[in-house]
Amino acid sequence: MPPFAGSVPAARRRRIALVLLQIGGPDRLEAVGPFLRNFFSDPEIIRLPGPLRAAVARLIARRRTPIAQEIYRQLGGASPILGQTRAQGQAVAERLGDLGEVRPFVAMRYWHPFAAETAALARAWRPDVVVLLPLYPQYSTTTTRSALADWAQAADAAKLDAPTRIVGAAPVDPGFIAAQADLIRRAWPRDGGRHRLLFTAHGLPLSIVKAGDPYPDQVRASAEAVAAALGIPDLDWRIAFQSRVTPQEWLKPDTEEEVRQAGRDGVGLVLVPVAFVSEHSETLVELDREYRAVAEAACVPSFIRVPTVGLHPAYIAGLAAQVRRALGAGQIREAA
Repeated sequence: MPPFAGSVPAARRRRIALVLLQIGGPDRLEAVGPFLRNFFSDPEIIRLPGPLRAAVARLIARRRTPIAQEIYRQLGGASPILGQTRAQGQAVAERLGDLGEVRPFVAMRYWHPFAAETAALARAWRPDVVVLLPLYPQYSTTTTRSALADWAQAADAAKLDAPTRIVGAAPVDPGFIAAQADLIRRAWPRDGGRHRLLFTAHGLPLSIVKAGDPYPDQVRASAEAVAAALGIPDLDWRIAFQSRVTPQEWLKPDTEEEVRQAGRDGVGLVLVPVAFVSEHSETLVELDREYRAVAEAACVPSFIRVPTVGLHPAYIAGLAAQVRRALGAGQIREAA
């Protein structure tokens, strides 16, 4: 029996709610503080008992808000991630029209539209099935698991009882790898000089990694697949981690230190944000401005930053294929 047979009136096409899960970002400077409090209040991020976690979240947010506001001021006062995520959702939905009426929704983890808002909108639309699409190529408890648990709670509160299917993390998905490789080829210098490919990903505290988080292994899997797809003989490539936000020990090597190392080695840098699929503060400010300044001070011969995969046709096609596989799966999984 085909999925959902008999559950949809013949008078209308099957309704598929495609829910894209992303981290989110402040939509104005006044939202930076609340956004940070929400972020650091996540039990997957700060793994302390509730009252202590709340106090730590308020402290970190208060200290970081002026710094973060200056970052977002450089972006015009708001994060661009919501608009990009909506565009990605629309692009994926357009490739799935043969499956029924596919409507994209966006649920952000730490700022509007929150999962609770989106779940209520989805319920009002009365979908026949919900497909959750986390926009995190590599799985982490701090991103994917957190977002799925948040959605499960919101969907339960909204009484959204449609069958739910989940698109799993796919660090070596052919579409994602092809998009990354194509963007690198376009950016790769043709000057004949020495260049190093530096894959950079958001960092993670080592305590979380030691607790079993697969994120660094999946980041390496992505980088290895992209490097292989490039087919450049004797390619010099490395992985580094950026965006450390708490004082504990984090994944190494640090991206900033790798930029300085390129200066000491006398090689140009081609930076690839391998764990980000849309442009936001970590790419547009941290990579493009802050690390470029570090590179200039370190006398790095050249500094090129490869764009995120965004709306690259191969990436969007890959996401659409993953959604099709999720819908064709024989088992409906819970959203947590």
